[in-house]
Amino acid sequence: MTVIVTDTGFHPDDWTGAFAAPDEPTNDVTALDLASGTDPADLAGRLSRVEMIRVDFPGFADGRGFTIARQLRLMGYRGRLRARGHVIADQYAMARRAGFDEVEISDDLAARQPEDQWRRRADWQAHDYQTRLGRLRPA
Repeated sequence: MTVIVTDTGFHPDDWTGAFAAPDEPTNDVTALDLASGTDPADLAGRLSRVEMIRVDFPGFADGRGFTIARQLRLMGYRGRLRARGHVIADQYAMARRAGFDEVEISDDLAARQPEDQWRRRADWQAHDYQTRLGRLRPA
């Protein structure tokens, strides 16, 4: 099983559709599963028909998924964007800033890093680098 993390905490997965690899036929695909090495440019022209994109994080030290999310948002993708895999609570704010709407974690990770650890990072917009710099500038 998995747990979905959003700014409001832990939730069950409400996505009922199937996920397809980007190279599968595109006729009725509404959700894509992207590997961490995927080039988002390969999806150009298909994004308007995709409701959900799930980006894999094979290890917590592998940040390529953050780049993929940012590129997808810059390309105009407005659908649901989910990080899946080895994302830890400390990375939640970065995931949200990169463009992810939610994070999918295993039940094991949810037990090791309970909901309160994720919710502490839910105010991700108030703690960004530029905001902190603004507070440090002399008046």
